[in-house]
Amino acid sequence: MDPRQADLQLRTESVKSMMTDPRKDSSDDGDVVKAGRRRNYGQWLCAAVILFYAAGLIYSLSQNPNIDYPLIGGYLTNQAILDGLVTTLKLTLISGAVGWIVGILVAVCRLSSNKVLSTLSLLFIWLFRGSPLLVQILIWGNLALLFQTISFGIPFTGISFFEADTNLIVTPLVAAILGLGLNEAAYMAEIVRAGIISVGKGQGEAAKALGMSRALTMRRIVLPQALRIIIPPTANQMINLLKASSLVSVIAGGDLLTNAQIISASNLKTVELLLVATFWYLAVISVASVGQYFLERRYERGYR
Repeated sequence: MDPRQADLQLRTESVKSMMTDPRKDSSDDGDVVKAGRRRNYGQWLCAAVILFYAAGLIYSLSQNPNIDYPLIGGYLTNQAILDGLVTTLKLTLISGAVGWIVGILVAVCRLSSNKVLSTLSLLFIWLFRGSPLLVQILIWGNLALLFQTISFGIPFTGISFFEADTNLIVTPLVAAILGLGLNEAAYMAEIVRAGIISVGKGQGEAAKALGMSRALTMRRIVLPQALRIIIPPTANQMINLLKASSLVSVIAGGDLLTNAQIISASNLKTVELLLVATFWYLAVISVASVGQYFLERRYERGYR
């Protein structure tokens, strides 16, 4: 027999014997070293120290005589607090919708070949993303100091079709929505733009070859594919918007923090009412985070 054929036959029999009895492998000769997980005692020590100090902080807060815990429990379901919570949720949803709609329009204009539209959209993003949100809310809340009346008509002609007192139109609630919504639109425009440019140019070229217009291509081809990129950061933005709604307390927007501050001004229980507001913010954000988790799993199914 040819030595090469004998060697091949020997290797085949060895493989067959290992397949019939998986316990037999080359480890019998003692040359194979079995790898084990190395214990990192430093990480365990660090975790123990952190837990020790965290427990100490929790114990210190629980035994703090300056915090009236029964008062906190009583105000959790106070009608004024619940009304402020409802107003906070309304501000978040309405401002988020404004940010979505305006953000998509600004993103499309930002990607337009029209230089005027792209420049104006760039200026919009620069202005509302570059200035602090608190300053924007204060400007909208004090808009009557700039314009005593709001009118709509033909510029430079003096012709006006509509005119009303600014304070009657831009109420604290409307000022809060404008401040939060337009600021959110600036961030949403960049998120939507990133999602749109993530779709390959070949998609648009194929749609154009089929005779689809640019608007139809954007609505039927590009945006549905861009949602995979747009949705996860949008969920984060909504959670940030919920927290940022507390800033409207500077213009007495009627939100959760505003009502908590009004109550604390009457009973001088500042810390307790701040903890009540913190509890409800954490509760709502926790529920929103669960929804965000399942939403992200839904849009990443093809990439897991």
